[in-house]
Amino acid sequence: MHTQRRNLSALSPRVGLSALAVTGLLATAACGTQSGGGDSGGKDPGASSVGTRQDTGLTGTQWNVDSVTAKGKTQDAPAGAHVEFGKDGKVGGNYGCNHFGATAEIEGDTITIGDDTVKTEMACTADGTMGFESKLGEAMSDSTIKADVNGDKLTLTTEDGYTVKLTAEKQADLYGTKWNVTGTVKADAKGDEKDDTKGGSAVALASEAEGKVHLTFDKKGTVAGQLGCNKVTAKATVGDGTITLGAPGTTRKMCSDSLMDTERSLLKLFGGTVKYTLKGSNLTLTSENGAGLEAVAAK
Repeated sequence: MHTQRRNLSALSPRVGLSALAVTGLLATAACGTQSGGGDSGGKDPGASSVGTRQDTGLTGTQWNVDSVTAKGKTQDAPAGAHVEFGKDGKVGGNYGCNHFGATAEIEGDTITIGDDTVKTEMACTADGTMGFESKLGEAMSDSTIKADVNGDKLTLTTEDGYTVKLTAEKQADLYGTKWNVTGTVKADAKGDEKDDTKGGSAVALASEAEGKVHLTFDKKGTVAGQLGCNKVTAKATVGDGTITLGAPGTTRKMCSDSLMDTERSLLKLFGGTVKYTLKGSNLTLTSENGAGLEAVAAK
């Protein structure tokens, strides 16, 4: 039986969820920004021993969730759902809307996930997203799982009868990729600059904005895209883990309140330098005051 999962608001004195705190908590579950390699030399307990061809290592890889099957019913995963197993005894990722993290013990092909799961608390409005999240959350919390790695494919089977199908992520390129924004992070006005977990609450895009917010960076030093209502262009100078965004140039349409709210939030990232994290098909931009965005590479 699954125990009730905790969330980060129960662990933090702040009202609301810090998406950046979750990112920091889960960072150790991901080993680098590229998919894990094959030969483990028999030293990595998380590596697969299944099959004779070169298999992707279980740990150190971003595994994109393809589907979850429960009670004979299979549901395809929303964009962005993924799982990462760390070599330090942690598992983290995204259920399809919310980020999560937990302890995980790997012994051979058996994974034991603890009942200490923490997660953000966004409410996503895309059809089926929260239902899928509930199924994946039940499979990936307080459970014993058998893992079967076959090449770049991973199948997780729980004792409760859940089957999760996943595929190893190929590293997306920052340049030339259409980055679909899936959520924003509000700045935390009370954040302490000395606190590396500072940041505001994660906010899912309004239903009206879903699929209408995207950015593309090119090697000529520009970024272009759409902010939900208006198109945007700006200079974008990429440094070592940072992007300096110039003053934005936009079209001047007026749209609904929800689209304009999304647009105003994103425009605050321009005219300054943001930190960026590129991991698999996921891109995160974070400003100095903790505001930011999360995006997924278009397929």
